Amino acid sequence: MSDRASLLVALAERLLLADGAMGTQLQRAGLPPGGCGEAWNVDYPERVLAIQSAYVAAGSDCLITNTFGASRIMLERHGEGERVAEINEAGARVARAAFGGRAGFVLGDIGPFGGLMEPYGEITRAAVERAFREQARALVAGGVDAILVETQTALEEIELAIAAAREAGAPVVIGSFAFDKMLDYDEVRTMMGVSPERAAEFLAAEGADIAALNCGTGVDMRMAADVVRRYRATVDLPVMAQPNAGQPELIQMQVVYRETPEEMVAGLPELVAAGARIVGGCCGSTPDHIRRFREALDRLARERTFA
Repeated sequence: MSDRASLLVALAERLLLADGAMGTQLQRAGLPPGGCGEAWNVDYPERVLAIQSAYVAAGSDCLITNTFGASRIMLERHGEGERVAEINEAGARVARAAFGGRAGFVLGDIGPFGGLMEPYGEITRAAVERAFREQARALVAGGVDAILVETQTALEEIELAIAAAREAGAPVVIGSFAFDKMLDYDEVRTMMGVSPERAAEFLAAEGADIAALNCGTGVDMRMAADVVRRYRATVDLPVMAQPNAGQPELIQMQVVYRETPEEMVAGLPELVAAGARIVGGCCGSTPDHIRRFREALDRLARERTFA
């Protein structure tokens, strides 16, 4: 496992390439609709390893663990609640193994708990806090280089997850919000109404080391670049950006994303120019998308060297 400084030092020296989608790749590997992909870390680790090894072969510097829905609250919906520690630790180990002994950063993934806390929902704050603490401890025990709290929309939830990651001793903490394009004008907010500026301010105040954005509805590469600029105008934190490969469509009961690697990579120079230090793809992106990102990042690096 890298020490706390290594990921942040790397970001100061060079752009890093993250991976792409996991969920759609698991579906292609045979995960049935509604299945628990996180359990594959233990039950079918070779399938998860194959996906993550493909991202490494495509050029990823960072791999996100297959633990997006691996909090106890989420796993209990699949009858897997008693395997929280096992699933998360295995997820960290599989991602590390995918690098094959090469240098790379493993980002332990904590996704939303999948509901609303009281008073808006039925799940207590204490239950969410316990679930995040348990998951964060397991990821750190598995040897992650950072914890990525992603696809967040509510300040109250990300606050608990960041605190859990810090308490568990995560070397680096990344907080990532999912923004949606507003229907009537060219603006974005999270589902709970949080603006990019408020999100960035909150992440800095809560002690996150990296401010990030991922997923979201209607947020393409151009709009992701705009969010990166707004983050950087608000706080002095490195920024990570992982947009979707277009918008989802339901085709024969399968969620499909149609943005090609060529279409997606066309927006990468603007994303980099906006100041993103880690770039990658979220839903629908594939090793082919990441390979094109790698080629483009290497080309940009050469152009800067000889400029």
